[in-house]
Amino acid sequence: MKRRESLLALGGMAIIGPNILFHKERSQEMKKEVKTKKAPKAIGPYSQAIVANGFVFASGQIPIDPTNGELNTGTIEEQTRLVLNNLSEVLKAAGTSLDKAVKCTVFLQDMNDFSRMNSVYSEFFKPPFPARAAVQVARLPKDV
Repeated sequence: MKRRESLLALGGMAIIGPNILFHKERSQEMKKEVKTKKAPKAIGPYSQAIVANGFVFASGQIPIDPTNGELNTGTIEEQTRLVLNNLSEVLKAAGTSLDKAVKCTVFLQDMNDFSRMNSVYSEFFKPPFPARAAVQVARLPKDV
């Protein structure tokens, strides 16, 4: 199978939710699914995000256009912007935003794209920046 160039996936986000209160009643809260049509639907048995105990756990995103379900194979900048816009919509549906992100993981097909991805990433996150890991991977769903 031919390897696609410069594909990006972003995942493993933990976000502080809108009502971060820790008391006895709150800690008993069940998990709640987050869904929005403004971001790609899950392509497997998982949720776009889950809210639990005042935190939002967002699933990883690959550069899928939510309007047509197609994989974006454009530049790494276009893909990064699409992924972060999609994540923003998921977080908005959960009642929060990227501003409250505490941890983020970036998966790159080619680490040579790191600086270009990072440039767009910095448009979406402001200080204090979330903790982050960025790694090169061999393969993810849809061969990204």
